[in-house]
Amino acid sequence: MKKKIVITGGAGFIGSHVVRQFVLKYPEYHIYNLDALTYAGNLENLRDIENAANYTFVKGDITDEEFIQELFQKEQFDGVIHLAAESHVDRSITDPLAFVKTNVIGTVNLLQAFKALWQDNWQDKRFYHVSTDEVYGTLGESGLFTETTSYDPNSPYSASKASSDHFVRAYGETYNMPYVISNCSNNYGPNHFPEKLIPLCIHNIIHNKPLPIYGDGKYTRDWLFVIDHARAIDDVFHKGGNTETYNIGGFNEWQNIDLVKELCKQMDQVLGRTAGESEQLITFVKDRPGHDLRYAIDATKINKELGWSPSVSFPEGLAKTIDWYMNNQEWLANVTSGAYQDYYKEQYK
Repeated sequence: MKKKIVITGGAGFIGSHVVRQFVLKYPEYHIYNLDALTYAGNLENLRDIENAANYTFVKGDITDEEFIQELFQKEQFDGVIHLAAESHVDRSITDPLAFVKTNVIGTVNLLQAFKALWQDNWQDKRFYHVSTDEVYGTLGESGLFTETTSYDPNSPYSASKASSDHFVRAYGETYNMPYVISNCSNNYGPNHFPEKLIPLCIHNIIHNKPLPIYGDGKYTRDWLFVIDHARAIDDVFHKGGNTETYNIGGFNEWQNIDLVKELCKQMDQVLGRTAGESEQLITFVKDRPGHDLRYAIDATKINKELGWSPSVSFPEGLAKTIDWYMNNQEWLANVTSGAYQDYYKEQYK
């Protein structure tokens, strides 16, 4: 009998790469992709595996408690890999309640359904909650986030993810539910919805539009190629210790302004433009409230305990990302229409 794994948010950016990793690597599993197909969920991300014998897509909302209970009772999932989330900080500032509903209530609905399904029969079962480094707050010019760093969220988004992390731990402590949590740094790569920095800038450079950079551009982030994150999730799910947390990062810090300049340099080469031409599109815009100065992950634990490390250097990963967007401009055009355009105009007016 095949092990049944449900991956929530599997049509999204990171989720689609995780679904592909599991479907192709584990034919003995049946992978269920549960996604509400909101603005950032796109089944085009999974066209290459949509007809696989061990793959099923389920359209549904994790905030619908009755639906989630019925689905779990029907399919008898052995494992949950939970990625479904509202994840854009700017949107959380505009509409924090949407983040509470999806990230907190949605997570608790999944925990409740998993608990009701297996009660105390937890053998070979696992709930894996995928979180973010933003729950730790902000760093100064030095230091790294470790698994024991105190939580100090500064945005409605990071507060909602911190809350969901706490609920997962509470269900483990109270109901003996076997769980793992990972907190990851910024991801980049193919299929990324263009509200985030790298795909937004790629799209705007192609169309000679301004590249909006918050404040002075000196905010620092650690960047990880999304396929390396999918590999890490695979390792944590299968080899991670019960009730453990693993920080996943790229050991790859960039200030936003330097990253965008590097992106402009590569895009000029790809587009055959004069060196420095795309850089002229950089436009500094009003900073957002509560903007964290710096995130940086210490990924020593996952490296030493599970043997995981990033496989792609940043210049290489950035080149792969640019190539993907250049070769998939129809995908880019499809997702940058309609409601997203309205949001974009409001956010960067």
